[in-house]
Amino acid sequence: MTALLHRDLKSNLPIAVKGEGSYLFDAKSNKYLDACGGAAVASLGHSHPKVLKAIKAQLDNFSFAHTGFFTNEPAEQLALKLQQYAPKGFENARTMFLGSGSEATEAAIKLARQFHLENGEASRINLISREYAYHGNTLAALAVGGHPERRKPFLPLLLSVGRIPACYPYREQQDGESEAQYGIRAANYLEAEITRLGAETVAAFIVEPVSGATLGSVVAAKGYFTRIREICDQYGILLIADEVMCGMGRTGTMFAIEQEDISPDIITMAKGLAAGYQPLAAVMASDKVVDVILSGSGKLWNGHTYMSHAVACAGALAVLNVIEDENLIKKVNVQGEKLANALKQEFLKHDYVGDIRGRGLFWSLELVQDKVTKQPFDAALGLAAKFKSAAFENGLLIYPSSGCIDGTLGDHILLAPPYNISDTEISEIIKMLAITFEQIMPDLASKGKINDK
Repeated sequence: MTALLHRDLKSNLPIAVKGEGSYLFDAKSNKYLDACGGAAVASLGHSHPKVLKAIKAQLDNFSFAHTGFFTNEPAEQLALKLQQYAPKGFENARTMFLGSGSEATEAAIKLARQFHLENGEASRINLISREYAYHGNTLAALAVGGHPERRKPFLPLLLSVGRIPACYPYREQQDGESEAQYGIRAANYLEAEITRLGAETVAAFIVEPVSGATLGSVVAAKGYFTRIREICDQYGILLIADEVMCGMGRTGTMFAIEQEDISPDIITMAKGLAAGYQPLAAVMASDKVVDVILSGSGKLWNGHTYMSHAVACAGALAVLNVIEDENLIKKVNVQGEKLANALKQEFLKHDYVGDIRGRGLFWSLELVQDKVTKQPFDAALGLAAKFKSAAFENGLLIYPSSGCIDGTLGDHILLAPPYNISDTEISEIIKMLAITFEQIMPDLASKGKINDK
C-alpha cells in the first residue's frame, strides 16, 4: 500500500535502498546497472565519497538561509566555478541556482523578457522553440516544449509559442543534400518563423544543443548553430541553450554548446550539475544580459524560496571538483567512443535498429520496422516501454521514449551512463541490451506485429 502519487498510480515499484558506483540495489537485493543515470542525472554514479562528504560538511554548518537576507559560500564558489568553464561572452556571467530543469526554463524565459524590457523593447513577447523538444514539465516549460502528447492535456493553459522543425538529420536530411546544406536549411526555418511573427515581437529562441529525452541525443548538422547564431544576432533575439540534459560534461565538454563554436546568451543546466546528489538547476546569464540589467533596474525580477540552497550548491561544487580532479571530461570522450563503437558493432547490423546517434556518453538507438524505408513501429505496441521493462528485469536501466517522429510514432532508447564507467561495465551494458533485443523482437515477430526476417 502506498500514499504516494506515483507516475503510474497502478505501479508496484521496487524500493531502492542502496547506490554504489554504477549500480543501484533494491530492497530484495536485486542489482541494476544504471546505464541511463535515471534521466542523464547520475553523472558520477552513486555514493561518491567526496560528494557525500561535502554535503555532510555543509549540513554541519547550516542548511538554509533565505537569499533575501544572505548569500552563502557554496553558491558563490559554484557560480565562480561555472564562470571559469563558460563559453566566450560569459567572462563576467552571473548564475542563479534553482530546484529543477523546469524551473530553470521558466527563469530563463523571465530573464529574456526582463532583458528586453530593460533594453526598451517591450514589444518582444514571443518565444520560438523546436518541434519535439523537451524543456520541462511546468506550464511555461511545456509551452516551449514540442512533444505533442506531453502537451496535449494542458494545451488550453499553455502560452502560444512559435515553432520550427527540429534539426534531425536521420529523418530530415534529403537525398543528395550534404550535411552542411541540410544544417543551413534547417536553421533557416528560424528566420522564416521570425518573419512570420514579426522580428520586433520575438524575445528568444530556446534550443537543446544536443537533443535530450524526446528526440534521443540528436546532434545537429554541421553549420546549424553557426547559422542560428547569425539569425539571432541579425534580429536582436536572445539565444537560450537548454543544457539541462546534455551539459555539464555529458557530451564531452563542460558546456555542450562549446562544440558548436558559438556562444548563446543564456544557458540552463541541471541534472549533471549536482549529479542527483541534491536537486539543483541553474540559469547562467551572459555578460550582455547582465550588463543591461546592471545598467537598468539592477535587480532580478524572479525570486524563489530555495534559490542558491547551500547544501545543494555544496554538493554541486563537489561534483564539479570531482569531474576536474579525476579528469572525467577526458574519460567521457574516451569511454564515450568505446560505448559508441560497441553499440554500432553490436546493433547496426540489427534489422530493427535504424540509427545510432549521440556524443560523449549520451547515445540513443532509434528502433524501426524497416531499415530501408525507416518505417516506425505501430505506436500501439508501446515498444520503447517494453524495452525498458525487459531490460529492467535483466538488471539494466535504460531510458525509453516514444514519439520522436510525430509525437506518437517513433521509438528510441537512450543511454547516459556515469562519466567514470569502466570498460567492464560498458561490455555489461552491451551484453544485457543484446539479451533484451533477443527477448523483445522475436516475441513481437511471433505475434505478427513486425515482418520477421
